[in-house]
Amino acid sequence: MLEEHNVPFEYREYKKNPLSLKELQDVMQKLNIAANTLLRKRDKAYKENNLTGKEDDATLLPLFVENPGLMQRPIFVYGDQAVVGRPIENMLKIV
Repeated sequence: MLEEHNVPFEYREYKKNPLSLKELQDVMQKLNIAANTLLRKRDKAYKENNLTGKEDDATLLPLFVENPGLMQRPIFVYGDQAVVGRPIENMLKIV
């Protein structure tokens, strides 16, 4: 969809090249939401870590680095803004 609208982007395979804690903190600042809103409750790491969905960012961000599958995706970063790309039309809202 981004290609159709001539929006340049770079795809990053989150499992092969996960975000560092610093990168994740930067993305979270651009998203301007709490980390618990990104939790994927059906991911096995959710149960393995006894998560409730009420954890704070300081607890969740290191877990996202260790278990990137815990985080909703895709996340589209454009300049100083970011959105979760579900539905994918969200990505065009910040372009």
